[in-house]
Amino acid sequence: MRTYLVTGGAGFIGSNYIHYMFRKYKDTIHIINVDKLTYAGNLENLKEVEELDNYTFVKADICDKEAIRKIFAEHDIDRVVHFAAESHVDRSIKDPEVFIRTNVLGTAVMLNCAREAWELPDGSYREGKKFLHVSTDEVYGSLPDDPHAFFYETSPYDPHSPYSASKASSDFLVKAYIDTYKFPANITNCSNNYGPYQFPEKLIPLIINNALQGKKLPVYGDGKNVRDWLYVDDHAKGIDMVQEQGRLGETYNIGGHNEKQNIEIIHIILETLLEMLPQGDPRRELVSENLITYVEDRKGHDRRYAIAPDKIRAEIGWEPETMFKEGIRKTIAWFFEHEEWMKNVTSGAYQKYYQEMYQE
Repeated sequence: MRTYLVTGGAGFIGSNYIHYMFRKYKDTIHIINVDKLTYAGNLENLKEVEELDNYTFVKADICDKEAIRKIFAEHDIDRVVHFAAESHVDRSIKDPEVFIRTNVLGTAVMLNCAREAWELPDGSYREGKKFLHVSTDEVYGSLPDDPHAFFYETSPYDPHSPYSASKASSDFLVKAYIDTYKFPANITNCSNNYGPYQFPEKLIPLIINNALQGKKLPVYGDGKNVRDWLYVDDHAKGIDMVQEQGRLGETYNIGGHNEKQNIEIIHIILETLLEMLPQGDPRRELVSENLITYVEDRKGHDRRYAIAPDKIRAEIGWEPETMFKEGIRKTIAWFFEHEEWMKNVTSGAYQKYYQEMYQE
């Protein structure tokens, strides 16, 4: 049985990855989920797997070297899939040090503990051991408004926010370990994910949740910033395929081929909500384009992201399967079916944060 150490597995992408892996491999893998359980880490995301004999949860901070070292000592870890990170740009602008600590120092701890556990006396590594560092397209900066311009694995790094700078730093750390120690690792850089279990500080769940309650829909600047959207299950599949088939030491960009302006996303969500809400549902009266409210633009707001997944398609055979129209309907349906989940994550501290971040 192969053992995976997944960091940040109680978060949005991490929990979807764990669900995907158990659907695919069932009882042939053991997943150890390490999560600090910050505001975005939610064990409710993993209710369906928590009773499995081949699933283990460990509450720990990835910056805690002794805690991580203990996990490697107690388990023969075959694969590390490193999701754990502070990930929201607005929060990074407000408190950069938290991002530097978790995203940079935390990655260094994970690399050092894995290397310590896997390296042989001759400097080679135990067979089959792999480390996958999950990163973002934001490390590349901003693209011009040219439909033929894309981010490639060879694109220069040009981060503009404390978040993207911290992720760029962690990417360079992994690259340094690959080059210096011949460490068996890969890096994936993905576009904006969406789907089930996403904390409603991010655009899509925020708009869904607010629209259903008749609350204002905040739009930064002119709303024409472009992002490439990737359904989270497609991302999970790509990560697994890189782990299985990727060339060690390589970086693979995972993009969705779903480029849309933020304001366009909001209009699509409103239209889809009205299509999916049954006649007579009182929430239909609340969903309106009149809720759209333009707010002051984010500091250092990148204009356009777009990933070309040419390399991962050519070398591994992965490509996005979920077009945005289908993915957004699946996402909205999930939120309809999990109203209690949304109520739980939007109570208390989140409401205070929302007021601070999106006040007019």
